[in-house]
Amino acid sequence: MSVDLLVQKIKEKGNPSVAGLDPVLDYVPRFIKDRAFAEYGRNLKGACEAIWEFNKGLIDALYDVVPAVKPQSAFYEMYGLNGEEILHRTIRYAREKGLYVILDVKRNDIGSTALAYSKAYLGSVDIDGTMCAPCETDSVTVNPYLGTDGVKPFTDDCKELDKAIFVLVKTSNPSSGEIQDLKSDGKHIYEHIAELVNKWNEGTIGKSGYGAVGAVVGATYPEQASILRQIMKQS
Repeated sequence: MSVDLLVQKIKEKGNPSVAGLDPVLDYVPRFIKDRAFAEYGRNLKGACEAIWEFNKGLIDALYDVVPAVKPQSAFYEMYGLNGEEILHRTIRYAREKGLYVILDVKRNDIGSTALAYSKAYLGSVDIDGTMCAPCETDSVTVNPYLGTDGVKPFTDDCKELDKAIFVLVKTSNPSSGEIQDLKSDGKHIYEHIAELVNKWNEGTIGKSGYGAVGAVVGATYPEQASILRQIMKQS
C-alpha cells in the first residue's frame, strides 16, 4: 500500500516532516534568477527555470533528511504551461531521489469531472488502447465537501493503483470554522467528515495499520485535532 511506503520512509529517516515546495519567485536567490533570466529572458519561462533550479537544490539538500515533499500546484499553475511543466519535472526528480510525493491540489467535483481529476493526478488515461499516466504522484489532497460521489473516483484509483489521498477535514485557515465548525445532528461538520473518512478507508488498510485515505487536520486547532484522532484511528 502507498501509505505503507510513506510510513516506511518516515521510519527510515526517523523524521515525519514533509517539505513543502511552494515556490515564490521573490524567495529564489538573486543569482539563480539572474542566470535563468540571462538564458531564457525575464518572462514566464525564465521564472520557471529559476524555480526549477531552486527546487532541485532543495530536493538535493533534503532527500536524505525528509521522507516526503508536498508541491502546491497553485504556485506552479500561476505561471501557465511553463509552470505546469516545472511541477511535473519537480515531481519526477523528487521520486528519482526516493521521496514520497504528495501533490497538494485540493481537487474535487462530481461524476465524470471527479473521475477526470483522479485520472489526471492518480490514474491513467486511455490513449487509443495505450494507458498513459499524466502525473507521477504517490498521493493528492482532496476536498470532500461535495460528498461521496466526488471522492469515490479517487478512492477507486487508490485501491486499483496503490495510491493515497489526504482529505480536508479541519483546515488551518482562520475562517474554516464558518463551515467546518457548524453543527448537524449534534456533531461538528468536521466530525461528520472524519466519520466519512473512516468509511472511505474501508478495504484499504495496509500492514502499517493505516488506510489509503488520510486526513488534513490543521495543527492550529489542537483541541479539534485531539477529537479527530479519536475518530480517525487509521488515517
